[in-house]
Amino acid sequence: MTPKPHAPACERNREPILVVLREYFADRKHVLEIGSGTGQHAVHFARAMPWLAWQASDVAPNLPGIQAWLDEAGLANTPPPLVLDVLQSPWPVIGADAVFTANSLHIMGMDGVEAFFHGVGRTLSAAAGGTLVAYGPFNYGGSWTSDSNRDFDAWLKARDPHSGIRDFEACDMLASRAGLRFVADVAMPANNRCLVWRRGPG
Repeated sequence: MTPKPHAPACERNREPILVVLREYFADRKHVLEIGSGTGQHAVHFARAMPWLAWQASDVAPNLPGIQAWLDEAGLANTPPPLVLDVLQSPWPVIGADAVFTANSLHIMGMDGVEAFFHGVGRTLSAAAGGTLVAYGPFNYGGSWTSDSNRDFDAWLKARDPHSGIRDFEACDMLASRAGLRFVADVAMPANNRCLVWRRGPG
């Protein structure tokens, strides 16, 4: 039996994120979570929002841990996780009308960020009001929002020079190119944000 991985940050941030998701996913049916990591968020959000089919996904090495969480929870609205690397093309076709990601954009390189928004745009292209929610730290106007985010960015770059906290403006430009319009920026604990984009007119 695969042991369940555990990330303490998921326990700390899941309730504030859930407040945002309850609002912006209230009219959604099928969510693709990109970079599900341990699988903790998938279980928590799927249990709290039973009207959603919550499709977890990640790179192949992370799937056994995600499946361990899903198996223990035994929820009817969590299908088996998908293998999805944002750099793969094309992405799996799943008919999602919403996408969620947490703490992923600062881990991948900028080529991955560009591929992420392109893939999200294609995934949501057939969904009226298709919605993207991205959680994590972001810079504004090229500046850090806190000393802790500056230090975190330095730690990320020391580990992988291609990673780093992303500028909101760059992400919004990529989202716009993918056919998404910016609708909300919600302040979260520990200098994080939830950014929300949707397809369709304002």
